[in-house]
Amino acid sequence: MNQIAAETLALLQQRGETAACAESLTGGLVAATLTAVPGASAVVVGGVVTYATSLKRDLLGVTATSVISAECATQMAEGVRRITGADWGLATTGVAGPDRQEDQPVGTVFVAVAGPAQVVSRRLSLSGDRAAIREGSVAGVLALLREQL
Repeated sequence: MNQIAAETLALLQQRGETAACAESLTGGLVAATLTAVPGASAVVVGGVVTYATSLKRDLLGVTATSVISAECATQMAEGVRRITGADWGLATTGVAGPDRQEDQPVGTVFVAVAGPAQVVSRRLSLSGDRAAIREGSVAGVLALLREQL
């Protein structure tokens, strides 16, 4: 995963652009993965962990009725981009387990990337234990960002 993070950060640096993260189920793992790469401070401006629905709403401006949805992920990505001034906002939300949430099965994840021109989101259906689902979520949002770059 560090290779994907390093390549993504290099692309951002070449473009002179920045990124910020809004995370729920990943609990800061996206930001930790990016900032583990030497020189990440040139492009990573920060991030927020909004585990609680109230923080998603109050800090990021999420109005989605479901926190396990593309709409929520999109609003989180837009919100973190807005509050940090980053060129790119990344977001993760979903169900890492052990139990279902909002009648969604464990492994249901939504990732989103908000950029200068558009916002894109993707639904992921991941399997494995909690750690595997969280790691898969990080890989998914980084892959989505790379596609947009």
